[in-house]
Amino acid sequence: LALQSLSGNGGQLFRMGFHPLLSTPFAFLPAHRAGHPAWVREDTIASMNLKVFPTGTVLCSCSCRMGTTAIVMRPLISNQTFIGIVPGQNLNSDFLFYAVQCFSDHLQRIATGAIQQYLSREDFQQFRFFIPAVGEQQAIAAFLDRETIRIDALIAKKERQIELLREKRAALISHVVTKGLDPKVKMKDSGIEWLGEIPAHWDVSRIKRIGKIKYGLGEPPQLLDDGLPFVRATDIHRGKIHIAMMQHIDPNDVPWSRDPALRPTDILVVRSGAYTGDSAIIPEELAGAIAGYDMVLRVINALPYFVAYALLSKYLLYGQIYLEKMRAAQPHLNAEELGNCIILLPSKPEQTEIVAYLDKETARIDELSKKIETSILALSEYRIALISAAVTGKIDVREEVA
Repeated sequence: LALQSLSGNGGQLFRMGFHPLLSTPFAFLPAHRAGHPAWVREDTIASMNLKVFPTGTVLCSCSCRMGTTAIVMRPLISNQTFIGIVPGQNLNSDFLFYAVQCFSDHLQRIATGAIQQYLSREDFQQFRFFIPAVGEQQAIAAFLDRETIRIDALIAKKERQIELLREKRAALISHVVTKGLDPKVKMKDSGIEWLGEIPAHWDVSRIKRIGKIKYGLGEPPQLLDDGLPFVRATDIHRGKIHIAMMQHIDPNDVPWSRDPALRPTDILVVRSGAYTGDSAIIPEELAGAIAGYDMVLRVINALPYFVAYALLSKYLLYGQIYLEKMRAAQPHLNAEELGNCIILLPSKPEQTEIVAYLDKETARIDELSKKIETSILALSEYRIALISAAVTGKIDVREEVA
């Protein structure tokens, strides 16, 4: 793809049009080396008539996240999820890089496709926008380079803060569910080499001895917008259930004989796929929801909320569940494997104290994380607005880089 100049006032209006030197990238499946980009031999390029994007090409996503862009720093080949735009002599690659980002919302609106949205080459051919003179393009790009680097550094710093808070949260849970709240408590050898010492009055049990494990529905019922909530693995993340993208199903299509309805304090444990081993406890507002493919742990001989925290701890999640899930060719966990996992149990009154403490402390950490996430969102929105204002001429940045 290249650019054709059209008439315009106060600058030039450009329309993206077809150029015979390049075509939509060809999809290929080269061998991959872990941690390295794929490389394609020159004879393969020739034999398959692959088109190589030259340095300076702006790659734009034409599938999924429209407007995601990158500048080609050395000749390369891409798959069909990118369109390559080769700037002419009157267009600066860095300016075009930001301009496409600026119009990402427009690109998203004109994308078509029922299952996965897509932008065709024809969509790009009809895309028009004004550009200033080359010198001003360079000034805008230099200004945005400087400002976005500053914003990105702030965002990265805040993302690191969130990561540290997550690590602190996980470490707190792991410590309290293995050592308790009293730092002076008498300890004993757990009898398990990798576990070490535990409070002397705590018991060592297995999950199958404290509750019942059953499976959810293997086949999802028919979807229904105002039907029953259907909790899947993708709704579970680090001890929480996210309802934003939760599916709903037709109650008339539910096999009720399998007793799939969830009760408050049931614990869902993901049994297959990338999220295997993740878990979350069912809150009151999801009472009566239907369990998907995953396992349901109904705790009887312990405090469910204590068990829910224990399932997030290092000794249980990383020391046992993750080891079990990797025994198969694909990540997988069954009821027997979950049931055989060792769990440490203080008395029920102490479980209650631990849960109250962790509820308070994790809520405090989560609130800090939420505030940082809000500030990241604000910075991201400011970044988008700044790019738009500079690219469309709403702010004059020529003196900023003089």
